[in-house]
Amino acid sequence: MNVVYIVLPASVLLALIGVVLFVVAVRRGQFDDLDTPALRMLVDDEPVDDAERDDED
Repeated sequence: MNVVYIVLPASVLLALIGVVLFVVAVRRGQFDDLDTPALRMLVDDEPVDDAERDDED
């Protein structure tokens, strides 16, 4: 029974820290755009001309 006096406040403290960190992340805009990063890999880059490739060498 004595362990409850240690575990219960510790779990409440950890839950409170998690809620505070979540609120800070939401206020900073961490979750504003969830769709674009997943779709960004599907967009092709602009094609590179052969003349531009030769200039890089």
